[in-house]
Amino acid sequence: MGPVTPELAALLSGLGLCLGLIVSIGAQNAIVLRQGLRREHVGIVVLVCVVSDAILQTLGVAGVATLVTAHPWLETIARWAGAAFIVGFAVVSARRAWRGGGSLEAAEPEGTTDAAASGTVLVRPRAATRTATLLTILAVTWLNPHAIVETTVVLGSVAATHGDARWFFLAGGVAGSTLWFVVFGYGARYLAPLLRTARAWRILDGGIAVIMLVIAVSLVLG
Repeated sequence: MGPVTPELAALLSGLGLCLGLIVSIGAQNAIVLRQGLRREHVGIVVLVCVVSDAILQTLGVAGVATLVTAHPWLETIARWAGAAFIVGFAVVSARRAWRGGGSLEAAEPEGTTDAAASGTVLVRPRAATRTATLLTILAVTWLNPHAIVETTVVLGSVAATHGDARWFFLAGGVAGSTLWFVVFGYGARYLAPLLRTARAWRILDGGIAVIMLVIAVSLVLG
């Protein structure tokens, strides 16, 4: 096997970093899971998540990454800042993996059945309208400053370290988020028995921590 090209390295880096950031317990994933379990408006939820993430990543690479590339002295700052954030994310994931207690519920307690008795993820029985579902997923996607900074600034900064190959990094990132949301949304009913256990999330968080540390080290070492 020949040496890894800069383009392939950037593609894999974008894929791994995006998946590491996106595969975590949060409001957006909770909604995707809930709609997937209920098989309601899954397509529009997945589409909003995929398109929104692609837009944010593109803004990060086209804005932050291009700015850093145009001013070489910013690359060192971007490299260390990105590595610091990723290490911090890895530490948080590792702590969750060590302590446990993570879970992902599909809906709010209102109108739910007893999960302990039924052995299922909580699901609200009343169907939400397409408009309500659309507004909800748009809100949790675009009204979350932390997630927006995470997607644009962090991914953009890391992409900048790949120079001209940063567009391959973007392709990897978009592919990663698309893969996650499609599989998670349409495969929710099959994944639910695994994702509702704390042990599964401990294993997942542990894997995320390892991936993040590898990416952080590769950033620092150049």
